[in-house]
Amino acid sequence: MQVLLTRRVTGRLLLFNPKQSTTASRFRNINNVIQQRNIPRYNPHSLLLLPHNPPLPRNLNINIPKIAIPLRHYSKLHTMSSEIPSHLLADRKAPICRLEIQPHFEALAPKEKLYAHYISKASFAGTRVVLRQVSPESEPLFDLILSIAKHVNNDHSKLAAAAGITEEESEDYLSFATQVLTNLGNYKSFGDQKFVPRISKETFGKIASLTGVAKKIWEEWGDKVYQIAPEGITLLGYPPEHMSNYYPDSPNITKADIEACGEVFVKNGVLVEHTRLRQLKDGSFEMLVASEKTGEGETYELSDGRKIKTVYGDYKAEMARIATAMDKAREHALNETQEKMMKEYVTSFSEGSLEAHKESQRHWIRDIGPTIETNIGFIETYRDPAGTKAYFEGWVAVVNKERTKVFGKLVEQAGKYIPKLPWSKEFEKDKFQKPDFTSLEVLTFNSDGIPAGINIPNYDDIRMTLGFKNVSLGNVLNAKSPSEKITFVNEKDLPLFEKLRGPAFELQVGLHELLGHGSGKLLQETEKGVYNFDKENPPVSPLDDKPVETYYKVGETWGSVFGPTAASYEECRAECVAMYLCPDREVLAVFGHTDETEEKAEDVLYISYLQMARAGLLALEFWDPKTKKWGQAHMRARYSILQCFLSAGDNFVTLDSTESDHSDLTIHLDRSKIRSHGLKAVEKYLQKLHVYKASADVKRGVALYDEMTSVDEVMAGYREVVMRKKQPRKQFVQANTELEGDEVVLKEYDATPQGLVQSWLDREKDL
Repeated sequence: MQVLLTRRVTGRLLLFNPKQSTTASRFRNINNVIQQRNIPRYNPHSLLLLPHNPPLPRNLNINIPKIAIPLRHYSKLHTMSSEIPSHLLADRKAPICRLEIQPHFEALAPKEKLYAHYISKASFAGTRVVLRQVSPESEPLFDLILSIAKHVNNDHSKLAAAAGITEEESEDYLSFATQVLTNLGNYKSFGDQKFVPRISKETFGKIASLTGVAKKIWEEWGDKVYQIAPEGITLLGYPPEHMSNYYPDSPNITKADIEACGEVFVKNGVLVEHTRLRQLKDGSFEMLVASEKTGEGETYELSDGRKIKTVYGDYKAEMARIATAMDKAREHALNETQEKMMKEYVTSFSEGSLEAHKESQRHWIRDIGPTIETNIGFIETYRDPAGTKAYFEGWVAVVNKERTKVFGKLVEQAGKYIPKLPWSKEFEKDKFQKPDFTSLEVLTFNSDGIPAGINIPNYDDIRMTLGFKNVSLGNVLNAKSPSEKITFVNEKDLPLFEKLRGPAFELQVGLHELLGHGSGKLLQETEKGVYNFDKENPPVSPLDDKPVETYYKVGETWGSVFGPTAASYEECRAECVAMYLCPDREVLAVFGHTDETEEKAEDVLYISYLQMARAGLLALEFWDPKTKKWGQAHMRARYSILQCFLSAGDNFVTLDSTESDHSDLTIHLDRSKIRSHGLKAVEKYLQKLHVYKASADVKRGVALYDEMTSVDEVMAGYREVVMRKKQPRKQFVQANTELEGDEVVLKEYDATPQGLVQSWLDREKDL
């Protein structure tokens, strides 16, 4: 049979009627298998953090008989008395790619190399911060893995004989080890789901017994590594049902506690990106601030009388190492702006001051066109279920001047494209601050994962006044694995898809970052009685032709109002901007695609839409059928856009299948209807997403987004084939730099499991 995925004329189409008001939504990691976090970055904000796959759709206009489909596959592996579901098992034979940097790094001047070297050291010095933000067992696991690697001189072929295990068990252990090192923890950075070794707990114990360090760690943490019950513990999210180490040593803390503390922080204007929250036995709280300095700060009070005490010194040793390295980088800064920026970074990490970090970002925005680009700190809030506390990341990269020219053209013409977006000027910034938009080759990116593009800073007040920067990470975008298979694409489209998915993705990333995250205004009360819009004559919503009634109050931010929905919602809005603008022939020409070029404009457009549709289908991997929750912000966004494509009608997008198990499931996208159907559907959806965000209409916004990301019975059935055909995510091997006298030397590694492990062994002394 052929299954046509389109929307019914009932219920769904109302979502796209600009005259109707709908319901609410949010942004980055939303329904996120526990709701997630907060805003900008195309990790592409994602076809970008870069799984191997893109986004897709939903409702059917035909009746399909119910089919009993098991929602989970179970492996044969037994741990104690429980079986481990296959979706929780560590990846096997994940593709490993090297971040190619050598020619770009060697072209730098000696002082530029020193500047990059010390920032790289500072970035890696935050490794244990990331580990501790994921789960209690992540850091011990990291140390165990390196201890075993040192014991066998990173020759894991010796492991089987040394531990008395099979070769297959040795290989499965190494696969688990590289996945932990890549994600800096035992929860996937893309999806926030726990992964468990494929070997038995007994076998892992034999390996751990090879060294005293590993044995001691295993005795304390082995049970946690294999813990999969209660089921919620396998997902990051609100405690106590789920795992979150943003709330350490707090077994009784609840979502209500976290929200109550969050309200106090908003009321008092407290920035919490660099904090964690601990609940004490008496029910009071400590706000743990990342800083080299120690001591106590201000105390706040909840409405029920409980106290929140500020405690400095979280990650004390790590913050000290980061501050020291950044101070050395300051000595080799290439201009005065960079020197000021480094000074503020040092203050931020030493004193635990986010105000200093905000000042560093102001200098960063002013550092236009540098040879070496960098950023470091507590940046993205995707993994905190409340969407307010951020995970650490640090990166440094070399500017690719040739590719940057393309993005420069887009920036120069941005003022021409923003007015084309489907909202009036009242919902747009008063003045578009032309940002720096550069193509970078990454030397170091240390965090739980590597995105393909970034739009920062995330501080709303800085974005509204000074602007932001966009970066595209070229050697991440271009990293390919020869073993990757393209699934769910019609065989006749495969050659074109293979040829143009890179250029199509670059087009999407550029539009997503610059004109997606870079567009829009938040209607705000900036201080008591002061508004950035006409309060007496508020903007008229294009959705119902009535003045908007909501706005952001003093102290409120996009993230605090839209909460866990904010991150995925914003990713969706930015993706929709890309889908809305990429059919524009002038935009395509900026990226070098016309009717006369080898990469034909219409072909690139087709693959852009097809790639997004595919990403939406693959997104089903990150939807949990039991909890009905989403576990990845970008993929939830892509699924919603697939639904948008399906709602366009007239068979613009269909999912075709003739087999009962959907093993031949294929996406069909009618390229002749992209502008007539697809673009119009995107326009209506984008308009709603934007107006609800701009006007702080959280009720309608979240309702809209929840509706667009709900998974019906048919799509839940398709999840089975998506899971059967899923492929492991890429793992990246990054170079190290070392000082030999006054010279900085680059050390690269093979794109193998051993090469990945060795790169971490060589940098362990700095952690």
